[in-house]
Amino acid sequence: MPQLNPNPWFTIMLLTWFTFSLLIQPKLLSFTPTNDPTNKTTTTTKPTPWVWPWT
Repeated sequence: MPQLNPNPWFTIMLLTWFTFSLLIQPKLLSFTPTNDPTNKTTTTTKPTPWVWPWT
């Protein structure tokens, strides 16, 4: 059964993770998010009660 032979698949998996960790991840982390939640002011809204027509 070739699935049980980890020789080629383990190498491919390691190369994929190294590529992601060393090349792709720093590029993605360098972007700044457009909606920074720390800059937003919190506004409190007063809930209005619902008027039921049958009460």
